[in-house]
Amino acid sequence: KLCASCPGFKCNPHVEGCCCWCLLYNQPDFVDIKSNLELACGICGYKVLFLPKFHCKLNFIEQCWGYAKCMYRQFPPDSSEAVLEQNMLKALDAVPLTSMRKFATRSLWFMDAYCKGLRGKQATYAVKRYHGHHTIPLSLFEDL
Repeated sequence: KLCASCPGFKCNPHVEGCCCWCLLYNQPDFVDIKSNLELACGICGYKVLFLPKFHCKLNFIEQCWGYAKCMYRQFPPDSSEAVLEQNMLKALDAVPLTSMRKFATRSLWFMDAYCKGLRGKQATYAVKRYHGHHTIPLSLFEDL
């Protein structure tokens, strides 16, 4: 007898048909079906590209938001919605273009590290160590 789903939907990738959810989810007629979003966008002539969730180090916009939040916290607290909106716009405008470019470059360094097979602490080490380089040198792998 199969259970409805594995705890937390964390199925063992080495076991086929471990639960009813896994069996149903892997059926060919389910796998090949487009989502409603893909269908609606397809009608309008757009193609939907689903990307995995990334860590904030891989998305420089998240780093820009962090900078803006830091600036926003420097404004005095206020309960007026108009003042809060003004403070938010000032904080967003306070993010310098040079910082945005640095964040984008840093994100590219992390992407390069992950593309070369580094993970977690190794990627962080490589980005810190080779921050002046355009890419992480392959000689780094000899040191690891």
